[in-house]
Amino acid sequence: MSEPKPDKQRAILDAALILFAERGFHGAPTSLIAERAGVGVGTIYRYFKDKDALIHELFRELHARARERIFADYSLEQPIRERFLFIFSRVLRMFIAEPREFRFMEQYHYSPYAPVAQAEIPEESELVRQLLAEARAQQIIKDAPMPVLESIAFGPIVALAKEHISGRQPVDDELIRLTVEACWDGLKR
Repeated sequence: MSEPKPDKQRAILDAALILFAERGFHGAPTSLIAERAGVGVGTIYRYFKDKDALIHELFRELHARARERIFADYSLEQPIRERFLFIFSRVLRMFIAEPREFRFMEQYHYSPYAPVAQAEIPEESELVRQLLAEARAQQIIKDAPMPVLESIAFGPIVALAKEHISGRQPVDDELIRLTVEACWDGLKR
Protein backbone atom coordinates (compact mmCIF):
# COMPACT_ATOMS: atom_id res chain seq x y z
CA MET A 1 0.00 0.00 0.00
CA SER A 2 1.38 3.42 -0.89
CA GLU A 3 1.80 6.20 1.65
CA PRO A 4 -0.72 9.05 1.57
CA LYS A 5 0.45 12.16 -0.23
CA PRO A 6 1.30 15.17 1.94
CA ASP A 7 -0.58 17.49 -0.42
CA LYS A 8 -3.80 15.75 0.66
CA GLN A 9 -3.00 16.49 4.28
CA ARG A 10 -2.38 20.12 3.35
CA ALA A 11 -5.69 20.22 1.45
CA ILE A 12 -7.50 18.82 4.50
CA LEU A 13 -5.92 21.38 6.85
CA ASP A 14 -6.69 24.24 4.46
CA ALA A 15 -10.29 23.12 3.99
CA ALA A 16 -10.73 22.68 7.74
CA LEU A 17 -9.43 26.19 8.41
CA ILE A 18 -11.89 27.71 5.94
CA LEU A 19 -14.85 25.74 7.27
CA PHE A 20 -14.04 26.16 10.95
CA ALA A 21 -13.64 29.91 10.43
CA GLU A 22 -16.94 30.14 8.53
CA ARG A 23 -19.08 27.60 10.40
CA GLY A 24 -17.42 26.84 13.72
CA PHE A 25 -16.17 23.49 14.94
CA HIS A 26 -19.61 21.89 15.26
CA GLY A 27 -20.88 23.28 11.96
CA ALA A 28 -18.08 21.70 9.95
CA PRO A 29 -18.45 17.91 9.89
CA THR A 30 -15.63 15.80 8.51
CA SER A 31 -17.77 14.96 5.48
CA LEU A 32 -17.88 18.65 4.55
CA ILE A 33 -14.15 19.07 5.21
CA ALA A 34 -13.43 16.08 2.97
CA GLU A 35 -15.67 17.45 0.23
CA ARG A 36 -14.00 20.86 0.40
CA ALA A 37 -10.53 19.25 0.38
CA GLY A 38 -11.43 17.03 -2.59
CA VAL A 39 -10.75 13.80 -0.71
CA GLY A 40 -12.82 10.96 0.69
CA VAL A 41 -13.84 11.09 4.34
CA GLY A 42 -11.65 8.06 5.05
CA THR A 43 -8.61 9.99 3.85
CA ILE A 44 -8.98 12.39 6.76
CA TYR A 45 -8.56 9.46 9.13
CA ARG A 46 -5.34 8.42 7.44
CA TYR A 47 -3.80 11.65 8.70
CA PHE A 48 -5.80 12.39 11.85
CA LYS A 49 -7.16 10.04 14.52
CA ASP A 50 -10.40 12.03 14.65
CA LYS A 51 -11.80 15.51 14.16
CA ASP A 52 -10.39 16.62 17.51
CA ALA A 53 -6.89 15.63 16.40
CA LEU A 54 -7.40 17.61 13.19
CA ILE A 55 -8.45 20.67 15.20
CA HIS A 56 -5.45 20.35 17.52
CA GLU A 57 -3.03 19.93 14.62
CA LEU A 58 -4.43 22.98 12.88
CA PHE A 59 -4.04 24.96 16.11
CA ARG A 60 -0.41 23.85 16.55
CA GLU A 61 0.39 24.81 12.98
CA LEU A 62 -1.28 28.22 13.20
CA HIS A 63 0.23 28.92 16.61
CA ALA A 64 3.74 28.21 15.29
CA ARG A 65 3.11 30.35 12.19
CA ALA A 66 1.79 33.23 14.31
CA ARG A 67 4.73 33.00 16.66
CA GLU A 68 7.15 33.26 13.73
CA ARG A 69 5.33 36.27 12.25
CA ILE A 70 4.92 38.14 15.50
CA PHE A 71 8.33 37.54 17.03
CA ALA A 72 10.57 37.89 13.97
CA ASP A 73 13.09 40.61 14.88
CA TYR A 74 11.82 40.74 18.47
CA SER A 75 14.47 41.88 20.92
CA LEU A 76 14.51 41.28 24.65
CA GLU A 77 16.98 44.16 24.85
CA GLN A 78 14.26 46.75 24.26
CA PRO A 79 12.44 48.41 27.18
CA ILE A 80 9.21 46.71 28.21
CA ARG A 81 6.93 49.37 26.70
CA GLU A 82 8.63 49.14 23.29
CA ARG A 83 8.44 45.34 23.37
CA PHE A 84 4.72 45.56 24.19
CA LEU A 85 4.07 48.00 21.33
CA PHE A 86 6.09 45.83 18.95
CA ILE A 87 4.28 42.59 19.84
CA PHE A 88 0.75 43.95 19.92
CA SER A 89 1.15 45.95 16.71
CA ARG A 90 2.25 42.74 15.02
CA VAL A 91 -0.63 40.79 16.58
CA LEU A 92 -3.19 43.29 15.30
CA ARG A 93 -1.62 43.36 11.83
CA MET A 94 -1.68 39.57 11.70
CA PHE A 95 -5.33 39.41 12.82
CA ILE A 96 -6.25 41.83 10.03
CA ALA A 97 -4.12 40.13 7.37
CA GLU A 98 -5.30 36.61 8.21
CA PRO A 99 -8.99 36.80 9.18
CA ARG A 100 -9.59 33.04 8.91
CA GLU A 101 -6.64 32.26 11.12
CA PHE A 102 -7.82 34.93 13.56
CA ARG A 103 -11.34 33.48 13.68
CA PHE A 104 -10.04 29.96 14.16
CA MET A 105 -7.59 30.93 16.91
CA GLU A 106 -10.18 32.96 18.78
CA GLN A 107 -12.70 30.13 18.55
CA TYR A 108 -10.07 27.65 19.74
CA HIS A 109 -9.03 29.90 22.64
CA TYR A 110 -12.56 29.97 24.03
CA SER A 111 -13.31 26.29 23.43
CA PRO A 112 -12.80 23.18 25.53
CA TYR A 113 -9.80 22.43 23.28
CA ALA A 114 -7.71 25.26 24.76
CA PRO A 115 -6.61 23.51 27.98
CA VAL A 116 -5.04 20.72 25.91
CA ALA A 117 -3.08 23.29 23.92
CA GLN A 118 -1.94 25.10 27.05
CA ALA A 119 -0.44 21.85 28.32
CA GLU A 120 1.36 21.24 25.01
CA ILE A 121 2.83 24.70 24.50
CA PRO A 122 6.03 25.17 26.48
CA GLU A 123 5.78 28.01 28.95
CA GLU A 124 8.99 29.57 27.64
CA SER A 125 7.28 30.07 24.28
CA GLU A 126 4.62 32.25 25.88
CA LEU A 127 6.48 35.52 25.40
CA VAL A 128 3.40 37.69 25.84
CA ARG A 129 2.69 36.31 29.28
CA GLN A 130 6.36 36.62 30.18
CA LEU A 131 6.36 40.25 29.10
CA LEU A 132 3.23 41.04 31.11
CA ALA A 133 4.59 39.18 34.14
CA GLU A 134 7.88 41.08 33.90
CA ALA A 135 6.08 44.42 33.64
CA ARG A 136 3.88 43.51 36.59
CA ALA A 137 6.87 42.40 38.69
CA GLN A 138 8.63 45.70 37.94
CA GLN A 139 5.43 47.53 38.94
CA ILE A 140 5.17 49.16 35.52
CA ILE A 141 1.67 47.82 34.98
CA LYS A 142 -1.21 47.04 37.29
CA ASP A 143 -0.85 44.30 39.89
CA ALA A 144 -3.72 42.23 38.52
CA PRO A 145 -4.15 38.53 37.72
CA MET A 146 -2.81 37.46 34.34
CA PRO A 147 -6.29 36.91 32.79
CA VAL A 148 -7.16 40.53 33.62
CA LEU A 149 -3.94 41.83 32.13
CA GLU A 150 -4.43 39.74 29.00
CA SER A 151 -8.00 41.00 28.64
CA ILE A 152 -6.87 44.62 28.87
CA ALA A 153 -4.07 43.99 26.37
CA PHE A 154 -5.97 41.88 23.85
CA GLY A 155 -9.55 43.14 24.19
CA PRO A 156 -9.28 46.33 22.13
CA ILE A 157 -7.08 44.62 19.55
CA VAL A 158 -9.54 41.78 19.05
CA ALA A 159 -12.47 44.22 18.87
CA LEU A 160 -10.73 46.42 16.30
CA ALA A 161 -9.73 43.41 14.19
CA LYS A 162 -13.37 42.26 14.16
CA GLU A 163 -14.53 45.74 13.14
CA HIS A 164 -12.00 45.77 10.30
CA ILE A 165 -12.81 42.25 9.12
CA SER A 166 -16.54 43.03 9.09
CA GLY A 167 -15.85 46.09 6.91
CA ARG A 168 -17.14 48.59 9.46
CA GLN A 169 -13.78 50.14 10.35
CA PRO A 170 -10.83 50.35 8.01
CA VAL A 171 -7.58 50.10 9.96
CA ASP A 172 -4.40 51.91 9.00
CA ASP A 173 -0.99 52.30 10.65
CA GLU A 174 -2.11 55.28 12.72
CA LEU A 175 -5.15 53.47 14.09
CA ILE A 176 -2.98 50.48 14.94
CA ARG A 177 -0.54 52.75 16.79
CA LEU A 178 -3.31 54.52 18.70
CA THR A 179 -5.01 51.28 19.68
CA VAL A 180 -1.87 49.53 20.87
CA GLU A 181 -0.77 52.60 22.83
CA ALA A 182 -4.24 52.75 24.43
CA CYS A 183 -3.87 49.10 25.46
CA TRP A 184 -0.54 49.95 27.08
CA ASP A 185 -2.03 52.98 28.80
CA GLY A 186 -4.84 50.79 30.15
CA LEU A 187 -2.29 48.44 31.70
CA LYS A 188 -0.05 51.08 33.28
CA ARG A 189 -0.11 51.71 37.01
